[in-house]
Amino acid sequence: MKILKGIAYGLALPVILVLIWWASTLGTTNFFVPTPATLAEAFAETWFGERIITDVLPSIGRLLVGVIAAIVIGIAAGLLIGSVKWLRDFTEPVLEFFRAIPPPVLIPVLMLLMGITDSMKVVVIISGCIWPVLLNTIEGVRAIDSVLSDSAHTYGIGGWARVRYLVLPSAGPQIMAGVRQCLSIGLILMVISEMFASSSGLGFTIVQFQRSFAIPEMWSGIVVLGLIGVAMSFIFQWTERKILRWYHGLREVENAA
Repeated sequence: MKILKGIAYGLALPVILVLIWWASTLGTTNFFVPTPATLAEAFAETWFGERIITDVLPSIGRLLVGVIAAIVIGIAAGLLIGSVKWLRDFTEPVLEFFRAIPPPVLIPVLMLLMGITDSMKVVVIISGCIWPVLLNTIEGVRAIDSVLSDSAHTYGIGGWARVRYLVLPSAGPQIMAGVRQCLSIGLILMVISEMFASSSGLGFTIVQFQRSFAIPEMWSGIVVLGLIGVAMSFIFQWTERKILRWYHGLREVENAA
């Protein structure tokens, strides 16, 4: 019953929005706003075929590689910088400088240095996704309870054991918050990186549809991006519940009290 209730809540707003869209387009002939039926037909014709292999899967592959690399690098560097005060003070100005640079600005530079390759697109994704993970990890490590830290030191818990049993659990909620931001940034940068001098991918295909005035097909590509975002969100929520089950359990106990 609870599952059905959750599904009903999840589908209620999309259904309402589609009904509003359908009612708004009744009797209109606006070329730039297709009806739900037209869009559904264009979606099926465009994406249920070869484009899944040539455009969608390569885009998702680059997105996953870039996001996973950003998460691994961000957590590893964040644990190191957050644990060493002098290193944090030493790197803070440089980190703030590079964090302020919008990743799309780097695309022309990376095209010159790396060429128009999949590696370039992955690096663009990493350049934007790494910051929320890195900065949240640093702040999470800094916010570790001093009593717990002193207790671990007193009992001689150091090295990897300290990281595994103290640092990661304590910083886990903030790290996962950074990962969540990283996913949406990665999706945006995936599209942008494919719009520049590319010959495949969702970003390239959507731009081609726009330039050829294939408006329903263009909107169908945007729907694909939205569906990828929704799928990533659900996967993240499931993963977060598994990784931070102790944290969510504690929150439920506190709310019950």
